Amino acid sequence: MEPSHINAFALSFDKNRLSYCGQDCQRIPPSLWNMYGTKVYYLDLSYNNIETLKGLENFKGLEELILDNNKLGDTVNFPHLPRLRTLSINKNQISDLDRLINEISKNFPSLTYLSLLSNKACPNQLSDNDKDDADYQRYRYFVLYKLPNLRFLDSKRVSTAESKEAATRGEFMRVRRPTGDKNSSVVLPTGTTLRPLPVDLNALGKHKGAYGKCLYKYTGKHSEGNRFILNSDL
Repeated sequence: MEPSHINAFALSFDKNRLSYCGQDCQRIPPSLWNMYGTKVYYLDLSYNNIETLKGLENFKGLEELILDNNKLGDTVNFPHLPRLRTLSINKNQISDLDRLINEISKNFPSLTYLSLLSNKACPNQLSDNDKDDADYQRYRYFVLYKLPNLRFLDSKRVSTAESKEAATRGEFMRVRRPTGDKNSSVVLPTGTTLRPLPVDLNALGKHKGAYGKCLYKYTGKHSEGNRFILNSDL
């Protein structure tokens, strides 16, 4: 059963930064937004069992939101948070990338950092052993096409060259694996003409060194949502 009261020993509030982690909450405790909603710029709710973000709309000044290791799925609704710059939702249960990106685009207009590692929507080996680096790069192009203001995606800074490539080809990079079919398919908008792409993304030429074997590591007992953000990037 979900606790009816917050655990004061697990709560940390300092200089507009609020953390409430590892408490098996299925939702945001109302006490948190009642006491701190108007004061918080940074909110960390990692390592809970959160399935709904009801009440998040009360944190109107939120700039950083860490929701790693929860149970957020494809039905989650995000409130409009115009100041939010950082969203980390690593290791949840999100598989519908289109819906997620549409929600983010609509509700977080200031977002510059997004991390989706260990969700099915993020096609790398953390979420699916069948995925490879080419799948992941196509995913990055698609996300950056839809969210062109991002400066970081997952654990990697967005380069100028990558942004340009996403603007040119990202619309055609939505990758889906139909049920029962092991082969990837790229889904194109209606009425568009297929542009042939090289099998080896290194063959694109103008991004030499941008691709290669990437090692994704997500370990530890604490949130890593903003470990890749430098002060100069905020």
